[in-house]
Amino acid sequence: MVNIDEKLLTNMLYTMKKIRAFEEKAEKLFMEGLVHGTMHLSVGEEAVATGAILALRSDDYIASTHRGHGHMIAKGGDFKRMFAEFLGKRTGYCKGLGGSMHIADASLYHLGATGVVSSAIPIAVGAALAIRKKGLDKIVLSFFGDGASNEGLFYESVNMAAIWNLPVIFLCENNMYAMSASVKKFVPVENISDKAKAFNIQGVTVDGMDVIAVYEVVKEAAESVRKNSIPILIEAKTYRYKGHSKSDLNLYRTKEEIEEWKKKDPIDNFSKKLKDMGILTDERIIEIDREIESEIESAVEFAKSSPEPILNEALDLIYYKKGDML
Repeated sequence: MVNIDEKLLTNMLYTMKKIRAFEEKAEKLFMEGLVHGTMHLSVGEEAVATGAILALRSDDYIASTHRGHGHMIAKGGDFKRMFAEFLGKRTGYCKGLGGSMHIADASLYHLGATGVVSSAIPIAVGAALAIRKKGLDKIVLSFFGDGASNEGLFYESVNMAAIWNLPVIFLCENNMYAMSASVKKFVPVENISDKAKAFNIQGVTVDGMDVIAVYEVVKEAAESVRKNSIPILIEAKTYRYKGHSKSDLNLYRTKEEIEEWKKKDPIDNFSKKLKDMGILTDERIIEIDREIESEIESAVEFAKSSPEPILNEALDLIYYKKGDML
């Protein structure tokens, strides 16, 4: 059992609430026609991003996915710059040119989100190789989904990390569906973590709806990887309440299934746990909600009033310039 103090427990709830509130507001902005492109929401999955990232050191790296808003927020992302990016404004993380799926922040050791399934996994391995060559006391955590676990990039990357003993944690957010396909239809093993056996590395499955469970598993893995430089594969079983993207009509699963998973809601259940432990009161939880709401409204106003992007800068933002590296 990992020792977790009251401050960290409160931070866990605060972070999960921030992630959900951000995405719910982003969805409203999308429905108002203010968000460019599409988005992939992680409502219901907040415990994975929160527990995993809070288990790392602030100078450890992460690599994200197309469903990566929670990862960015848990890593300390700025609401103002995130909403500005969603609204296609120059003050956004990618100067309004990247949108929901391409947010990164080198100052936060966030290597970036990507819209291409599994493509951040080899980036994480590359960063882990650089860490080893430079002799740095850091690790990389690579997030990916259940669908990505069947991609060639996953197998090639984990294989390389295992052969070269690289300091990387591979964390699969198994939300039970790759777009509209149930994980039961395309994964032949009971647990995706079982795939670790093929690479002779440790595989662990954890309840992704339990933030403390995620924190404890990742904390232990981080300590092991940092010390031994041997990769670990973690599978967090979780669930997304929303569709794959904003164009998803959710016709492949029942409302009853969704409601059954909502009984395991990571925020509701953790709030109750902290109240039962005497750490938080209903009044303090309401205050936290108000603080987050105020931060979001301020960030949205900032984004709405921000200038439009300058399109002729686009090429300058694509190519590497000396001094841009982490």
